[in-house]
Amino acid sequence: MSAGPDSAPVNRRQFLRDGARLVALTGTGGLVGLLASRTGAQTLVWQIDPLKCVHCGNCATRCVLEQSAVKCVHAYALCGHCQLCTGYFEPEPNALTTAAENQQCPTAAINRTYIEDPYYEYTIDEGRCIGCAKCVEGCSRFGNGSLFLQIRHDRCVNCNDCAIARSCPTEAITRVPVGHPYKLKADSH
Repeated sequence: MSAGPDSAPVNRRQFLRDGARLVALTGTGGLVGLLASRTGAQTLVWQIDPLKCVHCGNCATRCVLEQSAVKCVHAYALCGHCQLCTGYFEPEPNALTTAAENQQCPTAAINRTYIEDPYYEYTIDEGRCIGCAKCVEGCSRFGNGSLFLQIRHDRCVNCNDCAIARSCPTEAITRVPVGHPYKLKADSH
């Protein structure tokens, strides 16, 4: 910055103050631009279409996270609250009993609570659920399909190229608007 013939010379203090303002404005502009680009990129999230899902098990093994962001959820309005739920118990056990060895879930993520004879309530402990879809397969094959898989957005890192979506044999995992992040089983009928 050189002083013109009609202006006063710039001293060191003025030069540093003007330079600091310029750096601050440039940094603020860059930050606003970065935030705007990230906000725009987060308008879509990954989700599973429960009508296309074939319960292949890829959700448990293909997620980039140590424990998959895919969890089983329960559509209680569709549930029959059966005593012998095929999502909870093996669909074809050696003997048709409620014995613990007949339970379907490998991590005991499904809790069974007695309501009244012959009805039971089944709830999912998402902390234990690994997204293996064994319960979903059993419920869909012999039951009413009230158990299904969803990507939980509080766990999902929303990868640009979802590894589970790439390996999904039915292309059931797609991007959906962040304003409607879940595809519910009840909405699909």
